[in-house]
Amino acid sequence: MAIVVTRQPGPPRKRHCSKREPTPHDRLVARAARWLRGTARCSIVITELVAVTDTGEIPDAIGWSQGCSILVECKASRADFLRDRHKPFRLRPESGMGLWRFILCPPEVVRVDDLDPGWGLLYAMPRIVRSVHGVPRGNIWGRPPFQGRTHYHSEIRLLCSALRRSGAA
Repeated sequence: MAIVVTRQPGPPRKRHCSKREPTPHDRLVARAARWLRGTARCSIVITELVAVTDTGEIPDAIGWSQGCSILVECKASRADFLRDRHKPFRLRPESGMGLWRFILCPPEVVRVDDLDPGWGLLYAMPRIVRSVHGVPRGNIWGRPPFQGRTHYHSEIRLLCSALRRSGAA
């Protein structure tokens, strides 16, 4: 059984159209969630859930598989990637979520040499998500790059918030 929690819609906005068109970032987040459920075999996947955490981090997508957490940050543009690098939980890896951490972006928005140490890279191709860097071979997620350097407390608070919202807690 998979548990998938997505962000809760805010209060309805007064608009002329009833539904907003998904942005490129929204589409990347949906693809990240599918990749986490499918390729990474995560049984729990959470996307863009705003929860009170010690660091203020709001992961685009995070999942749990084989006892480890896998974070995917989605970057639709290079400017977004560069802006994100200055956040406190990026400057200090031990305060960030995810034992495994990936950037998902369109091809060539981010290159392998742009990545911080320990980060992996996924390209959103037209029909598939292609592993470019840092994804383990096969279906065993071995020793993660951020082993012992992740903020478990924030992950637990995020999970608890998701459970409360789902009615399971």
